Amino acid sequence: MSRAEYHLGMKDLPQEDRPRERLADKGPESLSAQELLAIVIGSGTDRENALELAGRLLERACQERGSEASPSICLRYLLNASLEEIMTVRGIGRAKAVTIKAAIELGRRLSSPGPKTVIRSPGDVSELVMDRLRYLEKEHFHVVLLDARNRVLGTEMVSMGSLNASIVHPREVFKGAVRRAAAGVILVHNHPSGDPTPSAEDQDVTRRLVEVGNLLGIDVLDHIIVGDGRFVSMRERKQGWGTPS
Repeated sequence: MSRAEYHLGMKDLPQEDRPRERLADKGPESLSAQELLAIVIGSGTDRENALELAGRLLERACQERGSEASPSICLRYLLNASLEEIMTVRGIGRAKAVTIKAAIELGRRLSSPGPKTVIRSPGDVSELVMDRLRYLEKEHFHVVLLDARNRVLGTEMVSMGSLNASIVHPREVFKGAVRRAAAGVILVHNHPSGDPTPSAEDQDVTRRLVEVGNLLGIDVLDHIIVGDGRFVSMRERKQGWGTPS
């Protein structure tokens, strides 16, 4: 009998092989990424059950991230993929795609530390933005707005660039700071490569924005570059401050 004519539904599987029952019995940490994704998907199609559909979605994600990627790395594709990209997998309609994106976003928010009220060190900035920026596939340039006591007023995205560079205009960088009467700002952007080492362009952009901040009376306190679990403070490295060496 061909696969098109018959397939095992979730109810046809032995109870110990059903993801929901396994989670209830042994806890979520005992499940594979495929099994957890199958629970999120909920139901399969006429041709495959939810577990098989989850397997195909993970396979597609791994193709996008690289054939050697681990399941946890593959899941990062779902973090960045649009609804339309997820829906290109046969059997994933809009409702399933929305549910998957919601589940991934909940996981991201739970893994993110709560914002610190006061910024005292570059590490505080990293803690504020790391999980938001570390997995992005393009450069995103953000500005952390601070009051006179270094309390966070908010964080604003200024630009989204290519894989290698962001286009940053001083007008956009300081617009939110002027509007909210910020005393200082901290510049933040990510390196999709995972390596936070500042480039020559990063130093040029920083130097220019420090000069503009001085003219406006808004201190640029630091420029933090975020990699994958790592960060660099350009202020601590004295890169972008002062004249080029």
